[in-house]
Amino acid sequence: MTDLRPYQQKAIHDVIQALRQGEKRIMLQAATGAGKTRIAGAMLQSVLRQGKRAIFTVPAISLVDQTVQSFHGLGIADIGVLQANHPMTAPHRRMQVASLQTLRRREVPPCDFWLIDEAHRQDKGLQDILSSDEWAGVPFVGLSATPWTKGLGRYWNRLIIAATTSELIEQGFLSPFRVFAPSAPDLANVGTVGDDYNQGQLSKASRKVELIGDVVSTWLRLGKGRPTLCFAVDCAHAQDIAKAFEAAGVRCGYQDAHTSDLDRADIRRKFHNGDLEVVCNVGTLTTGVDWDVRCIILARATKSEMLYVQIIGRGLRTAKGKEDCLILDHSGTTERLGFVTDIYYDSLDDGTMSGPKAGDEREKPLPKKCPKCSAMKPAGVRKCPECGFEPVKQSTVHHHDGELVELSSRRTSKENREWDWAQKVAFIASLRRMGQDRGYAPGWAAAMYREKLGVWPNDPRVKDVPPGPYVADWVAAWVRSRLIAYARAKKAANA
Repeated sequence: MTDLRPYQQKAIHDVIQALRQGEKRIMLQAATGAGKTRIAGAMLQSVLRQGKRAIFTVPAISLVDQTVQSFHGLGIADIGVLQANHPMTAPHRRMQVASLQTLRRREVPPCDFWLIDEAHRQDKGLQDILSSDEWAGVPFVGLSATPWTKGLGRYWNRLIIAATTSELIEQGFLSPFRVFAPSAPDLANVGTVGDDYNQGQLSKASRKVELIGDVVSTWLRLGKGRPTLCFAVDCAHAQDIAKAFEAAGVRCGYQDAHTSDLDRADIRRKFHNGDLEVVCNVGTLTTGVDWDVRCIILARATKSEMLYVQIIGRGLRTAKGKEDCLILDHSGTTERLGFVTDIYYDSLDDGTMSGPKAGDEREKPLPKKCPKCSAMKPAGVRKCPECGFEPVKQSTVHHHDGELVELSSRRTSKENREWDWAQKVAFIASLRRMGQDRGYAPGWAAAMYREKLGVWPNDPRVKDVPPGPYVADWVAAWVRSRLIAYARAKKAANA
């Protein structure tokens, strides 16, 4: 294989040198889009030319056929598949492709060389094989873009870094990216399970109608025309977002763990031919995806640097006519963890040393959000590279010219200034739905809007918004509080 990139050639050379030095458990880190399959193919061709046997392991059965197809494209044809009832079952072939699930349920055939894809995943069966005396003399090479799992160093002895995300962008092998962070859920009441947020609590915080509305309105403003993947918290959250896109006239697909292989292939086909503009998913498009993605919607907050890097990596592959990838971060993750190009480790964590852990406080300053356009700018950069805004120290004395506006209270004036238009649209849509459901007078919703925000809903952006599909919980709670206040005031007046 003569068309390897320089860093791919160096990675293979470094692996060979480590093997010659007696290493048997080698972890090879290559950023998403670095061409791990091509690197693996070159190593496997070398093994097969020597008449030896090899196993290539993938993390899921759904990736077996895709892997076989990729290797066929690289000229490797002597392949069998270790999987019951698979049409390519051929134990006599010198290279076998298998999923970790399959290997847990059957006897593993002997081999001279073993490659593990997505080797950062903690799999008990694989750990047993790596640490067993039976396989002690067989060289294993793990492939991963994010080998930062706690305790990984107990099973892998050497880390070789082929290329980082930052290096690949600088060399033109990955696409540059821009990040906007318009809104994020309130995580004050979201706990932690293991190393990440409690999924149920995170879903509840993320399913606020105003947040989902902002996901759609932001994409319509910044991302329309870019093939987009949206990453959500759970099925309910992803379905809410997909419905909101469809309600806005956007062709949107949906995929989760229960989506069949046939349906997944159909979604991919429609995405690539433009029949789908956005695909919302839950944990199914983070690995093994080489689609032409030009926008990522991160609607799922995470503390995991590995998950964060894997998600953003889906949009960093280069493509014809692609200038950059747009990241719309509706989770606050960029503000907490930094840009993906800032996340880097040069050692494996053996569970005892100070190494990569999810959500670690980073010494490097974090990026800041531009208060004008919501673009994320690198730490230390004052002037926004997107809109040119540069904050300046303001006088504590403020003078205002303009039209006087009736305000019912300081609180409503403050909310009217702070709410974005997605929140205002969601608010009036819920009010109109409630008024319609309860048979209130046509002007009731407008009056409640004015009471909350101090102005009538006469702006074109909210004036003709139709009733929403449901009443948001936070709107219902606010209306209920006002009705209670009215009742108490009336009682006091009568007394």
